[in-house]
Amino acid sequence: MQEYKIPGVGPLSMDKSKLKKGALAGEVAVVTGAAGNVGLGVARSLAWLGARVVIADVNEEPGKAAEELINSESGPASALFVNTDVSDEASMKAMAKKTFDKFGKVDILINNAMAMSLGAPVLTSTVYQLDRMYEIAARGTLIGIQLFVPGMQARHHGVVTYMSTAFCHPIGPSNYCAAKAAGGSIMMSLASELGPVANSGIAVFTFIPAGVGMPRSVPPPTPEMMEEFKKRFKDFKMPAMPGYEANIPSEDCGAAMAYCVIHADELHGSGIMVGQAFRQMDWPFPKPETVQKSDFQRLNDMALPMIFAFMGPGFRDPKVPLSPISRE
Repeated sequence: MQEYKIPGVGPLSMDKSKLKKGALAGEVAVVTGAAGNVGLGVARSLAWLGARVVIADVNEEPGKAAEELINSESGPASALFVNTDVSDEASMKAMAKKTFDKFGKVDILINNAMAMSLGAPVLTSTVYQLDRMYEIAARGTLIGIQLFVPGMQARHHGVVTYMSTAFCHPIGPSNYCAAKAAGGSIMMSLASELGPVANSGIAVFTFIPAGVGMPRSVPPPTPEMMEEFKKRFKDFKMPAMPGYEANIPSEDCGAAMAYCVIHADELHGSGIMVGQAFRQMDWPFPKPETVQKSDFQRLNDMALPMIFAFMGPGFRDPKVPLSPISRE
């Protein structure tokens, strides 16, 4: 039987992160959907920092290969693959039991699993496609939080994060964005419910890995599904990401997420984009001349909960004065 090769794997980028190797020694991280692409880049980066990493993924062969890869890079027993369907409560509970039996705790939860290959426009999305992505992005996130956050509360120590996405996609996977938005809402509500990190010991933030890697499916797509996916996006060409020739390698994204995990206390209740993390860590971009030199201001806490009410042009002649909605 031929050995499985994970597609798109490159060398780790952690030496560019300016983070200290071993900075997460003694920590235990669960990364959902970590058998490839962005999730694998994050899992490898956290293991480089010394964390023990649980690869919670529904894909058996890639999951085992990911475990072997991380253990070869960061030392024996650095990673443990557990076959997991994040949308299934029993499967998640079984993964949690294996994790606790092996490592005794979980300090970091990375909610990453998703099935972008099911993405479709609103008018053509099937109910199955929307339901399946919602099960993974929202239900899976809720289950993971409920399984691991109580232990973090008891130890007054933890980080919970979520791979978010843009609010709208002009290229078409609107159902994907809708499901992701639900998961992101759960996360921001969790941050508010837990309150300041000084009180709970737990930092909660979301992270957008824009323009990273390639779509994966959970479970792997049938040939028919892949043909349909190619048809839907046949005219789409991914633009080059700022600072890069094309897509951002998953290893670079993993380094950016690892940086955010290390700085999670200051990011509590925030949404961060991969490029923002890169600029904050003085990342050596391959094409620095294309990197944005400015950023948007942060929304104030009054506007944020009602952000849907402030989209678009609104009334042509508002009857009250308009105030800026930035934190500044």
